Amino acid sequence: MKNKKILRNILIIAIVIYIIFVFVNQQKTLNEYSKNTEELSQQIASEKATNEELNQKKDDVNSLEFIEEMAREKLDMYFPNEKVFIDQGM
Repeated sequence: MKNKKILRNILIIAIVIYIIFVFVNQQKTLNEYSKNTEELSQQIASEKATNEELNQKKDDVNSLEFIEEMAREKLDMYFPNEKVFIDQGM
């Protein structure tokens, strides 16, 4: 009788220890997933901001003002009736 009680108590303690061990491991895993979720959310926000900037640049590239500005700056192109003054003091 006494041996059965001791055996039963040991079994109950072992089960409780196992449950606590499993719970702690699952909590660690959940914390890691939460951390990963936060990091991924930040990456998504950053990529969305970059995407918006690129979309704005894409829209700007197709504008007439941008094309004229690039032609003037990069290709030294001007309108036929336009006078260009170059500062020689530089």
